[in-house]
Amino acid sequence: MTPAFWCVLIAICLPYLCTGVAKFSGGKFGLRENHDPRAFLDSLQGFAKRAHAAQLNSFEVTPAFAAAVIIADIVGNAQAVTIDVLAVLFITSRLLYIIFYLADLAVLRSLAWAVGVGVIVTLFIVSA
Repeated sequence: MTPAFWCVLIAICLPYLCTGVAKFSGGKFGLRENHDPRAFLDSLQGFAKRAHAAQLNSFEVTPAFAAAVIIADIVGNAQAVTIDVLAVLFITSRLLYIIFYLADLAVLRSLAWAVGVGVIVTLFIVSA
């Protein structure tokens, strides 16, 4: 498996990391809340609410990243090293995005998000 494909797996796992942070950062999540976890997550505030928002955004962007990596690999116009470097850059941007979101650094979070989306677009461009 290529490093880019491993990055797809990491991207798939990142939202669940955020979910864990959201559910357990306040120490409030238990069996009762597990009956309706979406309602529980919607009721969060502060740090835990930001972790939940990072989770949702991670779920939203992962399919586009996975598609970009797979298409770049299938088309084969880009060198594998280029795809791998871009995939690692995407994961780096997502990790920074999550850190900045949790730290409530909105401008830096938005910049990290823009880099990630730029990487996705670049993966399509290098495939053309």
